[in-house]
Amino acid sequence: MTPASALPGNWKPNSASSVPLFEQLRLQVIHLVDNGALVPGTRLPAVRALAEHLDVAPHTVARAYKELEAAGIVATRGRNGTVVCPRDERLGGLSAAAAAYAAEAKAQGASFAEAVKLLAAAYDVP
Repeated sequence: MTPASALPGNWKPNSASSVPLFEQLRLQVIHLVDNGALVPGTRLPAVRALAEHLDVAPHTVARAYKELEAAGIVATRGRNGTVVCPRDERLGGLSAAAAAYAAEAKAQGASFAEAVKLLAAAYDVP
């Protein structure tokens, strides 16, 4: 699979949406990674090339890539481009955040069930 076949595919950002364009792109990449369309090691298109293809400003793509990198979804390797990280690397930051949340919940006397309920509410899960 070539990067161009998975990202962006037929997807285009919705300029009429209240969701910022960079966030739409960020969510699309996460969706493609989660469903296996972008496997670890897949090189994403260059910022300028993707911006041109999506008809958005380069800083829109750059911001999406930067936020994806901060979340551990992708890694930027200079001239070698931006690639999808293995799942273990992506979950490292999430594991640290979960540990911090669990420690805070315990410190405030919340039960496991209460902590999970708060997390579900934050996820908008009924």
